[in-house]
Amino acid sequence: MQPAPAPPGSASVDAVLESVLSSYQLRVEITANVRYCGSWFEQEPTTRFGQFHLVTDGDCWVSGPALPTPQHLLRGDLIVFPAGMRHTLSATPDPHRPISNDDSATSMLCGELEFVMGTHNPIFSALPPCFIVRASDSSDAFRQLANMLIATSTDRRWGRQMVQNKLADSLFTMAVCEYVRSAGQPRGLLAALTDVRLSKALAAIHERPGEEWTIQSMAQVAGMSRTAFAERFAQTVGQPPIQYLAQWRATEARRLLKNRRFSVAAIAEMMGYRSEAAFRRFFKRVDGSGPGQVRAGRDQDPAN
Repeated sequence: MQPAPAPPGSASVDAVLESVLSSYQLRVEITANVRYCGSWFEQEPTTRFGQFHLVTDGDCWVSGPALPTPQHLLRGDLIVFPAGMRHTLSATPDPHRPISNDDSATSMLCGELEFVMGTHNPIFSALPPCFIVRASDSSDAFRQLANMLIATSTDRRWGRQMVQNKLADSLFTMAVCEYVRSAGQPRGLLAALTDVRLSKALAAIHERPGEEWTIQSMAQVAGMSRTAFAERFAQTVGQPPIQYLAQWRATEARRLLKNRRFSVAAIAEMMGYRSEAAFRRFFKRVDGSGPGQVRAGRDQDPAN
């Protein structure tokens, strides 16, 4: 049996997602493996980290400002709060009206996620305050990975935490893909990735940020006219293509500045600047900190 063909533009989507997740240095960590019995509820406060919960056994209800109505989660369901909004986990739809004589049990893995290079990035900006990936509606690959993570929740061997964190990292990436696949109207970068033409241009920009890009050359990659491309890009992504390019160059430069193998002059050249002085002016304008401050760790990283 031949494997199903990849959807149009899937290589471009993968390239952009990989570059964004790599440059912003996603950190995903399992912070708790909890078990509740009977009538219970847990209030989760607002945090500066994203939060997520994977039900490993039983079921639970989740409510909060990000949800129009309480949501019922079953084993294998994942709920993500990218901006760390407050919410309540409970055994019943109304945590203030517990069920008497309820001897059921619920287990879940809870964790946090953040982009070390700052939370204001195109993926988090494109995600809703909360989204759910249900095991019943997800792909086989997502269910298999979730089940692997669930299996580790009862494993007591050495290295369990490291394995869980790596699996959770992969699960979040797949959750983003599941959200894009099922969302009726994705927004921002995620919406652009569903557009075959825009995703080609985005992949090229991410792969070669130092190229002498113009709106015309981006439009040629997308197979569109200059005007149509500029309008569709700005409408979909939420900012003009040249502004997006500048922010992506600054993000890549910030990542490279953390690596002392590259001189500032070399990074300037990689980002397409003919002089180090011009690059320093650009980086200061877009990032808010000078290259020297970033390299010395004295910058105002948005994550801090």
